[in-house]
Amino acid sequence: MAVDHRVYVGAGYLFLLLLTGCKARIHTLTLKNETRVAVDLNNFGFLANGTLDVNLYSLVFTEKPANFSPHHVGFSFSRSRVNGILSYTAEDTELCPLTPTQISVTKPLILFLIDINSSSVNVKALGKQDNILIARQKVEPPKGQRKRRDAPGNKESNPSQPVVNNPEKPSNDLTKNNKDNVIDNQKNVKEPGEKSASAGVAKNATREKFELATINKVTLALDRVNNTYNFSFRLEVGPEAEGPYTLTFHYCPNKSTGKRYPYSFTVNVTERNPGSFLSAAEIPLSRLYIGMAGFFFTAAMVWVYILMKHRYSVFKIHWLMAALAFTKSISLVFHSINYHFISTEGQPLKGWAVMYYITHLLKGALLFITLALIGTGWAFVKYILSDKEKKIFMIVIPLQVLDNVAYIIIESTEEGNREYNQWTQVLFLVDLICCGAVLFPVVWSIRHLQEASTTDGKAAMNLEKLKLFRHYYVMIVCYIYFTRIIAILLEATMPFQWQWCYQFLVEVSTLIFFVLTGYKFRPASNNPYLQLPQDEEDVEMDEVVTESGALEGISKVKKTCNGRDRQKESTL
Repeated sequence: MAVDHRVYVGAGYLFLLLLTGCKARIHTLTLKNETRVAVDLNNFGFLANGTLDVNLYSLVFTEKPANFSPHHVGFSFSRSRVNGILSYTAEDTELCPLTPTQISVTKPLILFLIDINSSSVNVKALGKQDNILIARQKVEPPKGQRKRRDAPGNKESNPSQPVVNNPEKPSNDLTKNNKDNVIDNQKNVKEPGEKSASAGVAKNATREKFELATINKVTLALDRVNNTYNFSFRLEVGPEAEGPYTLTFHYCPNKSTGKRYPYSFTVNVTERNPGSFLSAAEIPLSRLYIGMAGFFFTAAMVWVYILMKHRYSVFKIHWLMAALAFTKSISLVFHSINYHFISTEGQPLKGWAVMYYITHLLKGALLFITLALIGTGWAFVKYILSDKEKKIFMIVIPLQVLDNVAYIIIESTEEGNREYNQWTQVLFLVDLICCGAVLFPVVWSIRHLQEASTTDGKAAMNLEKLKLFRHYYVMIVCYIYFTRIIAILLEATMPFQWQWCYQFLVEVSTLIFFVLTGYKFRPASNNPYLQLPQDEEDVEMDEVVTESGALEGISKVKKTCNGRDRQKESTL
């Protein structure tokens, strides 16, 4: 029954993964009837010469306020102190984030303000800039052409219809550009004055470079196709501007008016560093994970050697600990492969991603089940779990399923989706609950040993076990606090390109925890935890026989409680 349950859970994860796709660095986000004031599109650590390509299309305002002009709509590209935490203080409850002043901004901040009335995007560069903007600048029509448009019989003079640059050809050209990969936009970058076969096509295809260190205001072209708005741009990060950045879409009418007006859009976002699609803090992770996989595999092989050497003192829980170590190693291998393909291709291969999620699921379940079983003393000192210990497993196992569901959804969902933040909070909360739940069996065992040491006449043996349980409790608490709290605080204080050390500290602490747990509960005959107490009748009989002196100098062979190991004990 348990096997069927695991099979169904694994199949469910596989189906969920195939539905939602895999996390990549080439993002495509589609929002329908969205009402949020701000949508965080991505967080990324850019090194020098890193690039960001954004292609917005199908922006539709389903319903607009009566006076739409004073309200700001657009993107902000802002420097972050930590992932997702902006370095400027424009996120006031009343102030639109797209309206900060130059005085209030010290870090690089670039605003893209969409103006649908003039069919333009106004770019404002604030703070110290070392970035280059590559985009299509808005070009005003010649005066003669403007007069013809304003003539009484001209259809284009209708004020209800917004101005469209070259209405005959931009639609096909724009659609083609929007369907192309954002990476290919670099091929379309042309210097001003470069000629093309068609003047109309050239005006729509030409993209110019603007050094934002010297030019802090630029007006870009905004195209309108069938009541939808489209534009694209590329940013190149300079050496002095490298760091973590956040790209956010803002719809300020929903903040200032107090009413929720829906909007829809699709955006393609591609960020990359020189030679890799990974963020600066993620570039070393592929090598880190494959290296740690080797350490865990070595530790697992050493553990299996110890089990084979003391095979008559081995319990089932020992083999479960070996399975956990091997599963952890395999999971790290697949995780490393995932990051390798993201680095080179911009997205993981689905086959390897499926294998990683399956092994991650098994590793998480084995970890908490093993910790809880060791804490209860199952197979070491007893073979039956109490009712309250069974309830712990009834709580921990479903929570682990939910925890892994949350992790997979986070990994396969774009940051701009509503579900992303919700499942991030669920993952953090459930993980802490599971960590706290595995401590209860240890506390119960410590309390039981404290009571038994004063009542059953075996104080010395129970005190040895009590000491070991206390050590195990301290180990679990230190492991939880370090991997869930301290390591996160260290990540927040590290420079952005060194934040991979957070993962390094977590994996090293996990390896140390595994090694110490294996040492404490090793299958050795002199391990005080594995020596089960004898029955009181056997103890009394041994004392009587010894006192009588009838069997003085004779040794007896006694079978241990596991039924497999025989050892000689002197009757003296």
